Amino acid sequence: MTTPPKVRRDNDSRPGTVVLDEISKKIIEELQSDGRKPYAAIGKAVGLSEAAVRQRVQRLLDAGVMQIVAVTDPLTLGFSRQAMIGIKCEGDLEEVADELSAIAEIDYVVLTAGSLDIMVEVVCESDQHLLEILGKIRAIPTVRATETFVYLKLHKQTYSWGTR
Repeated sequence: MTTPPKVRRDNDSRPGTVVLDEISKKIIEELQSDGRKPYAAIGKAVGLSEAAVRQRVQRLLDAGVMQIVAVTDPLTLGFSRQAMIGIKCEGDLEEVADELSAIAEIDYVVLTAGSLDIMVEVVCESDQHLLEILGKIRAIPTVRATETFVYLKLHKQTYSWGTR
């Protein structure tokens, strides 16, 4: 039995890019199909022992390559309104992003190129709740404008981005 390679960073790639071997990629794909799949079953699928799979998964988690989380459906939990909000700002975008990240209802914050500086996704209980969140966003001193895109119907959502 060979010792699993450590997750290594490729100096020729973007900073922080992790280079995965084929076995690690297969382990990730197994977990993407079922995040609760036992390590023994994954080991059988990829040709490793349960302990070797456990070690590799821990390395992948520690390196920030993946997370294993429960994904909920907001609609079944009483959150009837989802929206993407585009924000135009001036000043330090990282500072604005930090302030936005502190708002509990915002679950996604990304700095963008183009006509909008930052995009955030919100999950809220009602249109009134959405208005309250918009008020919090607009109260940030360097926010100049917002544009709200209310989700009418979720057509596709996937978390399987692959491993290249």
